[in-house]
Amino acid sequence: MMDWFISSLDKFIGIIHAPILGEDSITLSSVFGFMLIVIVAWWLSASIERLMQRMTLGRTYRHIDDATFYLISRLLRYIIWIMATLIGLSYIGFNLTGLAFVGGAIGVGIGFGLQSIVSNFISGIVLILEKSLKLGDFIEMSSGTNGIVKEIGLRYTRVTTRDNIDILVPNSEFINGQVTNWSFSEKLRRIHVPFGVAYGANKEQVKEAVLLAANEVAGAIVDDPSRPAEVWLTEFGDSSLNFELVIWVGNELMSRPARTRALFLWEIETQLRNYEIEIPFPQRDLHIRSGELHVAMKKAEHDSR
Repeated sequence: MMDWFISSLDKFIGIIHAPILGEDSITLSSVFGFMLIVIVAWWLSASIERLMQRMTLGRTYRHIDDATFYLISRLLRYIIWIMATLIGLSYIGFNLTGLAFVGGAIGVGIGFGLQSIVSNFISGIVLILEKSLKLGDFIEMSSGTNGIVKEIGLRYTRVTTRDNIDILVPNSEFINGQVTNWSFSEKLRRIHVPFGVAYGANKEQVKEAVLLAANEVAGAIVDDPSRPAEVWLTEFGDSSLNFELVIWVGNELMSRPARTRALFLWEIETQLRNYEIEIPFPQRDLHIRSGELHVAMKKAEHDSR
């Protein structure tokens, strides 16, 4: 029994150490070693990234923001992957001929349909390096997608809407398309909130009421003399005087445009009601010529008989 076990073990060792590519030194054991190196590298890089994210959670570092830590952790993860791959290839004795063969196979794969994957990969690296998108940015794309950037990955960027819906956008769309970044350089933005009042309303009272309404919305900038809140008369409408509240808001309101407009309109309606300023509704005057009215009355009389 022992002899059979030793014989089987020798055969197994011979199989795993036998070359699998002709006379090359690539064996099953070296392939298993390569896979182990890659798996350990992926685990190590992910662990380091999570550790750096925990380090920044709830802490403030001078001259270094969360986006910079995210950039460093992601680049470090990619570097570990590349170094582990090179070390693994060196471990299995991969020569230049084999590397050229793999490069040719990858080139053929790209030609047959991997262009988008490579494009998204390169685009992701470009986005991380140039910092045109950062975690926490509120963006709006030409396709209509808008939300907060939650993750910048190798293939896609995860954008979370205010309805808590995650949208996975290919990285190449940020490079090739038009993207509006509402918080690229500053966390304050000016918004316009349109509303209307009935003709005959006192404009000064309208302005006073609306500015009081703006004070009731948390996050609105009302005390900064360099960014004053204003009320503009913009149009003489069919049945109303049309105004706009033009006001600066902070990041929280800026990243929730629909909710922000609803908050301001709510307070504006309340203050206009307090000032007894009428909010108009469409009205139409109906004019009937006397001859046509006479014919209509005769027809109605005839039908009733």
